[in-house]
Amino acid sequence: MSEELPPTTDLPAPSGVEVKKSAFAFILITVLLDVMSLGIVIPVWPKLITGFTGSFANAGWWVGISGTTWAVMQFFCQPIIGALSDKIGRRPVILASNLGTGIDWIFMAFSPTLVLLLVGRVISGATSATIGTAFAYIADVTAPEKRAQRFGLIGAIFGLGFFFGPFLGGFFGDARHSLAIPGTDWVFQGGPRVPFMIAGAFSLINFVYGYFVLPESLPKDRRDRFRWSRANPVGALALLRSHADLLPLAFVNFLAQLAHMGLQTVFTLHAAAKFRWEPEQIGYAMMAMGVCAMIVQGGLVGPVVKLVGERRAIFLGLTFGAIGFSIYALAPNWQIFMAGVPLMSMWGFAGPPVQSIMTRRVGVNEQGKLQGANQGVTSIAAIFGPGLYGTLYALFNGKLAYLGLAGFPFLVSAGFLLLAFLMAFVAAKDARAREAVAAAE
Repeated sequence: MSEELPPTTDLPAPSGVEVKKSAFAFILITVLLDVMSLGIVIPVWPKLITGFTGSFANAGWWVGISGTTWAVMQFFCQPIIGALSDKIGRRPVILASNLGTGIDWIFMAFSPTLVLLLVGRVISGATSATIGTAFAYIADVTAPEKRAQRFGLIGAIFGLGFFFGPFLGGFFGDARHSLAIPGTDWVFQGGPRVPFMIAGAFSLINFVYGYFVLPESLPKDRRDRFRWSRANPVGALALLRSHADLLPLAFVNFLAQLAHMGLQTVFTLHAAAKFRWEPEQIGYAMMAMGVCAMIVQGGLVGPVVKLVGERRAIFLGLTFGAIGFSIYALAPNWQIFMAGVPLMSMWGFAGPPVQSIMTRRVGVNEQGKLQGANQGVTSIAAIFGPGLYGTLYALFNGKLAYLGLAGFPFLVSAGFLLLAFLMAFVAAKDARAREAVAAAE
């Protein structure tokens, strides 16, 4: 029997917005192009970094540093962007982010040193802020009872982006590949910097597309004034303390995001070092991950939530995630590693229900601040995660390599998901107690 949490702030979507299906389609395409531009560069990142550092172990340190610098900028900029989108609307924020991100990808494509690459990552952290605003956009145009399913579709779009993006990045990032331009003498030669140029082109095309077709989702009468108290990271996080049910769910989010940093930080390095994969093979592996994510989040999240309820879907997803990370950590060969991909993808059952519950705990004029706060939580995890996992990777593939635990960072990720499971269980127990008290009164 389905077990749902009764909303405390179950306000409807703005009048007339729910019927605008095209608005939702536009934001899905926006997110798709953003994710594709990110996925394009991932397969070439280890080759690019090791070209400067000379070894995979040393690259682990630099991957951690670059991830941390990006996350620090996200932490300070996301709350400002979230609050700004509540003030001026979602459309201008999304367009500005796309334009800035496109210019930055081009800058990194021509960066000749590691220092300039880090500068590019700093800029990217400040400009790549469309995801939080996209979630707020969806909350604007979707009735509360349909948000879990639509947040699941965003997850499917992530999967689609990570299907096409890594394929393009793996192909064009490999110097062995070239593409002749029909009717000309031009030959498009692959290389580790080419995907950055493609990513920049996608972001700039996305900006042009959005400028002409992306409608505003937040009516002027639903906008809120801009306040620096909520536009700074601490002020934005204060929103999570203002609602009793938000803080434990935010902590579940934090632990899940911290676990995900392990995959994001060391996957490409681990695959390149342990399995000797080139960018093309890394791209194919990420395509498989993207397909599984699309199937789970695009087709299974809604039915699973309907069948078992939001609470149990969260527990189910976190359990599969921990199992998947354990397989990644201990797999002796690439075949067993890839066998863990479908199990890991079912981690996707957890995220949309958490997002859906949280959006029902705040008013319609606070959705942008909520997503800004959630992104702030994600950014805190991203600040600590890359340094943690990069250091662990460098140690267990350098000084501690004799232990034979090259995938140890993935075991740490599994541990964080188990902690998230315990926190979700405690949060659900507290929610039931509050419901019982309310029913008695």
